Amino acid sequence: MAIQDLANGQAAAPASDAGGRSGGDDIKAHFVFIPIMFQGHLIPAVDTALLLATHGALATVVVTPSYTSRIRPTIDFAHTSGLPVRLLELPLDLAAEGLPAGADDVDKVPPDLWTNYFRALARLRTPLERQLLADADVAHPVTCVVADFCHPWAKELAASLRVPRLCFFSMCAFCLLCQHNVERFGSYDGVADANELVVVPGLERRVEVSRAQAPGFFRDMPGFEKFGDEVEQALVEADGIVTNSFLEMEPEFVAGYAGARRMKVWTVGPVSLFHHRTTTTTSASRGNTAAIDADECLMWLDDKEPSSVVYVSFGSLAQANSKQVIELGLGLEASGHPFIWVVKNAHQHGQDVIEFLHELEGRVAGRGMLIRGWAPQVMILSHVAVGSFVTHCGWNSTMEAVAAGLPVVTWPHFADQFLNAKLAVEVLGIGVDVGVTEPVMYRMDLKEIVVGREVVEKAVRSVMDGGEEGEERRRRARVLAAKARDAVEEGGSSYGNLLDLVKRFEVDTAGCVVATA
Repeated sequence: MAIQDLANGQAAAPASDAGGRSGGDDIKAHFVFIPIMFQGHLIPAVDTALLLATHGALATVVVTPSYTSRIRPTIDFAHTSGLPVRLLELPLDLAAEGLPAGADDVDKVPPDLWTNYFRALARLRTPLERQLLADADVAHPVTCVVADFCHPWAKELAASLRVPRLCFFSMCAFCLLCQHNVERFGSYDGVADANELVVVPGLERRVEVSRAQAPGFFRDMPGFEKFGDEVEQALVEADGIVTNSFLEMEPEFVAGYAGARRMKVWTVGPVSLFHHRTTTTTSASRGNTAAIDADECLMWLDDKEPSSVVYVSFGSLAQANSKQVIELGLGLEASGHPFIWVVKNAHQHGQDVIEFLHELEGRVAGRGMLIRGWAPQVMILSHVAVGSFVTHCGWNSTMEAVAAGLPVVTWPHFADQFLNAKLAVEVLGIGVDVGVTEPVMYRMDLKEIVVGREVVEKAVRSVMDGGEEGEERRRRARVLAAKARDAVEEGGSSYGNLLDLVKRFEVDTAGCVVATA
């Protein structure tokens, strides 16, 4: 499929921005974004593409078919604003890697076939290169590939196109530096217990992690050992790093990671704030179609007191077992606070959970709202009635909480979430921890870890009430949100980094790509 403007089905041409931003012949840089098709990676990559477009760049976003409709509303909105953003849809060769029909959607890929899925993604390299060359825009040639770090094959693609390549991370520099340092300094050498804490070397403050909490990228996934090495090598050879973070939140960790990697790190977040400057419609449709009408949700929130509502969501991947669902619901009920609870895949639980949720809704009618499916999270968190966020600490969610100025209850499930939780609680001082110390997902032993209703109730009461300690936590969250807004405004660090990206990866008058160090 050729590069398309999916708003009208025609081949896209850069357009002038009605808001006065550069477009058309003024465009000098052309970024090709290759996200990985997980919502926590895809959503910030698309937002970053939009932000670069507001600063005078052309952005092409590569998607696979299952995800086109999910980001179409966002791209349609960009087109109405005159932003030069385009989609390039490419199908995955599922059969070649033994994947079933429909496995383009990662929600339908069982964990035992994830190695097959990543091999299928790597097969995109040849058709993507062919398509980019076939659709070569003489006036606006590709000047930079921005690929998710999970796409090590993108280094060969960029080399074939003879353009620089940046690694995109939907993670914070604190997480990246901790992961890098424990591996670089062999912190786990000789440590037999995966839950034994070690001190992360090379930091200005004391941070302790275990191998279970921070194993390194793909280091704890059977069958991904070689892939993990490829990811690391591709990162070593990158021309720079782009992250959804902002300098004022973690300056020592941004500097530390840039120094450790010996390459430029561009912090461009919080990228979700792009939608704060637009409309409710675009924030409500960000990432997927919501399972609740936006107006209905807003009317419910409008009826609540300021900062009185607890928002509860564990993202697109994290799954709770049936017992945990019931304990969480009872804890929220006992807290006495109004709440919005996003229940993922409720229909997949047993009849006992389905009946429990129905009965809970009856008991908390008017005080509690259950959303079964995708929620308009940015819109909800931005509402004045919301006072805290119970989160799995995926980085998208964490940054959205930061941007909204909300304290958080940290409930990590796997991957980078434990380090994000440590950042929120131990470094930023905006979080309350429920005490989960090891992963509950993608384990070989299927160990059951349940947070009891009393712990849930206590954590919610602490983050919502909390006396002087709670007020100080809320004050820190408000200060951090102000810094986040300043970062993305003219003169801010993220605003300046976006401008710098466009300037560094542009085409000069001789038609050569400029990529200054």
